[in-house]
Amino acid sequence: MILAGGAGERFWPRSRRRYPKPLLRVAGGRSLLRATLDRAARFAPPERTWLVCGADHAVEIRRESGLPASRVLVEPLRRNTAMAAGYAAKRIAAAHPDAVLVVLPADHLIPDAAAFARAVRKAARAAARAGVLVTLGVEPTRPDTGYGYIQVGPPAAGFPGLRRVRRFVEKPDAARAQRMLRRGGHLWNAGIFVWGARTLLAEMAAHAPDVAAALGKLDAKGRRRPGPRAVAAAYRAAPSLPVDVAVLERSAKVWTLPVGFRWSDVGTWASLAEEIGVTESANRQVEGDAMLEDARGNLVWSAGGRRGRQVVLLGVEGLAVIDTPDALLVARLDRSQALRKVVDGLRARGREDLL
Repeated sequence: MILAGGAGERFWPRSRRRYPKPLLRVAGGRSLLRATLDRAARFAPPERTWLVCGADHAVEIRRESGLPASRVLVEPLRRNTAMAAGYAAKRIAAAHPDAVLVVLPADHLIPDAAAFARAVRKAARAAARAGVLVTLGVEPTRPDTGYGYIQVGPPAAGFPGLRRVRRFVEKPDAARAQRMLRRGGHLWNAGIFVWGARTLLAEMAAHAPDVAAALGKLDAKGRRRPGPRAVAAAYRAAPSLPVDVAVLERSAKVWTLPVGFRWSDVGTWASLAEEIGVTESANRQVEGDAMLEDARGNLVWSAGGRRGRQVVLLGVEGLAVIDTPDALLVARLDRSQALRKVVDGLRARGREDLL
């Protein structure tokens, strides 16, 4: 179950309402969505792959995924991941009551696909046999303030490698992140989940009654699937909550599988720069043919040549320079986390045409 409903606002101006972050081709020439689908194919055949996306970009997402319309669930409103996960779980459980779902964000980078597949299979066995909600926890390599954390608890009896979750920690400040890394026992919350469809729905009923009540409007009432009016009514009634907050932070059935493979949610231009090899001395260009003179540590994305303006960087360092036909972003990489404020500002100015 691939979640492709986010707007990717921190990747403006490349990520737009109709061309969201999962479609960006930054994964070795593939889109992030295509890279996710390729990873999923290692443990689930295409006929068992589902996708959830927003109405604004449904056509583009469906085209890129190659999935049939029956397995692309289109959300009429943005209601965060609790509703997206519940909607998919309800639809899939109707046809496959014992299904175990692997929930994958569509915009992550995981270079070691084989290690990832092994971890997913291990988590799926635990989810199926123990009736638990499993979240993959990535061993942290730095005190990152952009990620939520998982504090691990005792080992899960009978399931080597899995741990019970003691608690979830919201994105910390720098000092707290350093303390957690120094003390150990904390993992990055990757937002990758494995659970039985019926297990998730039962835990939603117990811990997120408002979400469960909204999902109740999706009952097909004798039809194969709920119609558009029922889906719209369900989403209008649903709160906007992450599944972590709605269910995982409240449930006693949450385990984690610590993993050591390289992972990034590619959440900002800075994290993309790190993933593709930008260093203090090295520049990287995603696309285009920019000219860089006496410039270091920059990320550049331009159409270049005859397809766009000539971009030149002279005597600068540590910048993201992202050129599109109607907008140009020049930002310090270490400030790219704040790009949502820029998007909010454009929205306040009525520049919806740029979003």
